[in-house]
Order: sequence, then structure tokens, then C-alpha cells
Amino acid sequence: MVTVYDVARLAGVSTATVSRVVHGRDRVREATRIRVRQAIEELGYVPDGAAQSLSRRRKDVIGLVCKEREVDYALENAGLLYYDQVLRGVEEHIRAHDWSLLITFMQADDMGEPDVPRLNALAGKVDGILLGEGFVASHYIERLAARIPVVVIAGAPGEQAADVVAADNFSGSAAIVTHLIADHGKRRLFHVDGPRDAPDAIERRHALHHALRSSPQCQLIGSAHGIFSVRSGEQAGEDLLARHRGALPDAVVCANDQMAIGVLRAFAAADVRVPAEVAVVGFDDIYPASLFDPPLTSVDQPVRMLGERACARLLDRIADPTLQPTVELLPTELVLRASCGCPPGVVTRRVVTTIGTSHADSAPAKQGSRGVRQATRRIPVQTARLPGRKPAKA
Repeated sequence: MVTVYDVARLAGVSTATVSRVVHGRDRVREATRIRVRQAIEELGYVPDGAAQSLSRRRKDVIGLVCKEREVDYALENAGLLYYDQVLRGVEEHIRAHDWSLLITFMQADDMGEPDVPRLNALAGKVDGILLGEGFVASHYIERLAARIPVVVIAGAPGEQAADVVAADNFSGSAAIVTHLIADHGKRRLFHVDGPRDAPDAIERRHALHHALRSSPQCQLIGSAHGIFSVRSGEQAGEDLLARHRGALPDAVVCANDQMAIGVLRAFAAADVRVPAEVAVVGFDDIYPASLFDPPLTSVDQPVRMLGERACARLLDRIADPTLQPTVELLPTELVLRASCGCPPGVVTRRVVTTIGTSHADSAPAKQGSRGVRQATRRIPVQTARLPGRKPAKA
């Protein structure tokens, strides 16, 4: 096995100089640095990561804990698109820092308690942890953050124990409900909600009620809870038809795209025309949503940027553990397709700006724009944005 001594001997330098070159430190002349790198390449030398970690008291590894979901339909694999984009964002940031990533999938029980022994074992192998989707209870996040730097991706904006990077779910959800009411004249809404304790679902739920408070002529005629899966959305659609077949709602607002796809399947099976009889909208803008008939109106959240910003914050916290926890909310976009009643064949994108009120604020939203910047760009269907790509220019 090639050692640092072999590299030093071939390059004609000390082992300390080789170490400085390997770690990218200053105080090495450029000609010497080039000679050492040539020796490393010629000998095929691989630095001992464990030894480097001991010398710096750091492993240069972060962990990503992804939420594992039970699936009952092939399209649920589309949910992996979410973590695929998160991973791309994380990797894009750590690549420049020569850090590594350790990934695991994990479930939490009904009380938000994760597999504690497994999570503790992961904590011992990394310098910091990214927790995906905020599925771990706040009291456990607090205990974990006392031991190791933690950043929660898509966590609750009110989280106090750790940094949070999330999409602006509140403004995005309020914007899509406002679009149904203000642009399409919808008055009777039905809500297919997500899990009761999921941070994203909570923010989207509060935003729906916030938008309805500002439109007293509208009413919520009913709701159902799903688990962010296609099948749970399909069941919600079937239950809606059983209860309201004689007087359908004007629109169904779903907490994510997969449940909206389930509702579309239930309506198609019952010959309910969308959007002629009922409009349907979702959230997330996963790629399969654009392939359904009619294509689904949704809210796009910058998933790759979630991973990138969360990783950047985690590395900052590893470098300085005394930083105060912060919450960073990333902007969303309305993606208007035919399922809400917009013209078929064209995708319209509207950038959503922050409403400027939290879900705890009881004041109604202003009439009119309600946080939606009216400048839009129209994109032909064949060039609609794929996950992780920049939108095409109008």
C-alpha cells in the first residue's frame, strides 16, 4: 500500500509538506505543490481519511435522514423524486468542500419518535445531520441538536431547537386557493388534507383557512385527511362522491400532487369531468402531475434549493455551533394548467411572494393579489419545466 512516506520520497519533500498539499493549506510554493500532486497521481496515493479526521477532530461527513413511506401504488415511487432533488442540492454544495454524505431512510412512530438507537448510531459517524421533512418530534430534535449540529428540511417554521429550511408553503397554498376564488369564481371548496402533524400540511391547511377568511362569499363544504399518497387521495375522492354526488364542490384543494392524482383517478372512474364539473389542484409540481389528463395545476417548490440551502446552513453550524437557530423560507411558484379551469395546452407560471402574515395571524388577507405577483410567463406544454431544471424563457 502506498503511504505518505512514498509520496514524500518521490517528490523530494517532507511528509509535512505532503500533508499540507493534501489538506489544501497555504505555505507551499506552487512548484512544490505541483510536484507533490504529480507524485500522488503517479503512485495512486489515497489519503487516510480516518487519520485526517483524527488530526482535525472532524469526519468531513454529514448525514441525511430521509422519511420512509409505505407505498401502495407504483406512482408512489415518484415520491423519490423529492429526495432525488434534495440529494442533488446537498451534493452540489458539499462537492466543493470535499465532504461526504451518509444517507439513511427512517420512519417515526405516531408520537414522532424515530428509531433512536439507529439515529444515535448515525450521529456518531457524522459531523452534522439533515433531517428530512420534519417527521421527528420537536422534543427529540432538541435532544439531538444538543449533541450534534442539526438542520431540518421542510420542518415547522416555529421550530425552536434547530435550523429549518423549508418552502414558503403558507404563501404558496394561499396563492393557489386565491387563484381558484379570484380567477375562476370558485365558491364551494373541498379540502383533501395531509397528515395532521406534518409541517407542510399544517402550513397549507392554515393558508387555506386564511384565504377563505378573506372571501366570506366562499365556504369549505368538507374535508378529508390523507397521508400524502395516491391511494389516500383516491379514497378521499371516493368518499367525497359518496357524500356530495348530488351537489359537488366547485373545486378540490389537495395538500400535495400525489393525493390530487388520486382524486383525479376517483373522478375519472365516476365519469366526473375535470375541470368542467369540479376543479382539482395540488402542491409540489411533481413531474407525473403534468402527464395526467387534464394536467394538474400545482405549486412548485424549489426542492433542489432546499437541499443546497440546508447543507450550507449545516456546514455553517458545524463551523460555528454557537449560531442561533434560524428559519429560511424559499419562494414558490404557481404552475397553472388545465385542471383548475385555465386554458388547455399552455402552462402559466406566477412567482408567489410572501404574504407577510403567519398562520397565527387572524387578520384576513388583502383582496386582490393576496401575495401573487401578477407578472406571468407562459410556457408551451412541451417545454414545461422538469424537476431540477430552470424554467424555459417565455
